[in-house]
Amino acid sequence: MIRRTVQKLIGERLKAYPAVAMVGPRQCGKTTLAQAMRGTYFDLEQESDRLRLDLEWDDLVAGKDLLILDEAQSWPEVFVRLRGAIDQDRGRKGRFLLLGSVSPSLMTHVSESLAGRLSLVELTPFLLSELETKASCRRHWLCGGYPEGGVLEPKRYPRWQIDYLALLAQRDLPMWGLSAKPQVTDRLLRMLAALHGQVWNAAQVGQSLGLSYHTVNNYLDYLIGAFLLRQLPAYQANIRKRLVKRPKLYWRDSGLVHALLNVPDKRSLLVQPWVGASWEGYVIEQALGALSSQGHSFSAYYFRTPDQYELDLVLDFGKEIWAVEVKLTSSPSTDDVSRLNKAADIIKASQRFLVSQTKKTAGNQRCLSCDLSTFLDHLRAARL
Repeated sequence: MIRRTVQKLIGERLKAYPAVAMVGPRQCGKTTLAQAMRGTYFDLEQESDRLRLDLEWDDLVAGKDLLILDEAQSWPEVFVRLRGAIDQDRGRKGRFLLLGSVSPSLMTHVSESLAGRLSLVELTPFLLSELETKASCRRHWLCGGYPEGGVLEPKRYPRWQIDYLALLAQRDLPMWGLSAKPQVTDRLLRMLAALHGQVWNAAQVGQSLGLSYHTVNNYLDYLIGAFLLRQLPAYQANIRKRLVKRPKLYWRDSGLVHALLNVPDKRSLLVQPWVGASWEGYVIEQALGALSSQGHSFSAYYFRTPDQYELDLVLDFGKEIWAVEVKLTSSPSTDDVSRLNKAADIIKASQRFLVSQTKKTAGNQRCLSCDLSTFLDHLRAARL
């Protein structure tokens, strides 16, 4: 099994909390990781496991084994039981590990029953830094990080991604509360793939689908909650310049957006007119995934002024701000660095990174031009 970066964080949180909830999209590896942690496992989507848990509950909570509850939001009654078991012995840590695929549904139950008793950890599909072979690393941008989506077995892309999204649209999203018909969801997903990396405009999307912008925003909330999409808010600096304020929209897994846009291979990807936006979103997601898996506290934004000063990613760590510009080139220019520094100066960023596909790292501790792997190394090594 490929070791996941977040496993160390989960272990640390289990030592500090009675319960930990590991959330993330379906098929990203939550069950595999949880079962490797040597606990007693229950899949709460299965009626037989619910019955077994019900009958054995008293013995299980009195025992010393970690109790692993997969798809916990599928059986809401368990949250009241968890609260009671935790409150009977608040000093005992590392008792329960909850797994969930639908953040809003799970968090509703958590906030109502387990506030202050549980720590939340997110598992993403495989990150670039977690892959063990050069071949997997080369495929990662094209195929994305889902374990079964081609990053480990090339022939499974893009069929796996299309089947995965179809199943979400037909079964999972309606079951989780999305009111759209599967055909509408499919159209929306394909439209959102074409908008990857763009400023979000709900009214424009709604007009194309014959829906109000309120409805489109509601549908988008479900897709964000299912860990398919991310809205990156605009950074609101206290400066005199006017700023773009609407959020940007990104798909969280590059393989899903490439499959929706009918990109069969790396060569086809590189000739697409939107390939720069794809690379931008990929770099952003790898950075945010790496930070989250290490348990860092941060806020992420993009920054843009009407006179075209922009930063693809602004990382606010509280005590310092990092500015990141992403370029799909193997030969970044001095002009690229100059524009990065001018935008970074506006928000008083302490560190600046120009991330490209260059093979030569250049710069200093304050401003660095480098490839993605080097940038991720700096994130891992930073004392934040």
